[in-house]
Amino acid sequence: MRKNEDFGTNTDGSKNEEYCHYCYKEGRFTDEGITMEEKIKKNIEMATKVGMAEEEAREMANSIIPKLKRWKK
Repeated sequence: MRKNEDFGTNTDGSKNEEYCHYCYKEGRFTDEGITMEEKIKKNIEMATKVGMAEEEAREMANSIIPKLKRWKK
């Protein structure tokens, strides 16, 4: 995330430094209830739709998503 509009928002409207605007809005995940595996699949599909190679998208999703605070146990 590079630009302010890339970041999600907290309940008070402030910028959330951990999650993007696609994943987190107004202090809530936009896809509550999704599993990590479903999230990885969803991100791969989204990335390939915008032109990223599937293998590159898979590698990126598998290396980033499991490390996010949301998925840590």
